[in-house]
Amino acid sequence: MIVKIVLLFLIFMGVLGMFGKLRMPKLPGLAQTKCPACGRHRIGKGPCPCGGKG
Repeated sequence: MIVKIVLLFLIFMGVLGMFGKLRMPKLPGLAQTKCPACGRHRIGKGPCPCGGKG
């Protein structure tokens, strides 16, 4: 009985996750926070510490 409840809960959570991905596509602003030279995420508005063109 408990195994059935846990299995239904996991299936329900998986379905919610799939619908969440459909409703929340990748945000366009997140791509701008990566340095094009080294690929690290930049924090703040300053230049990247690698000294690249980002």
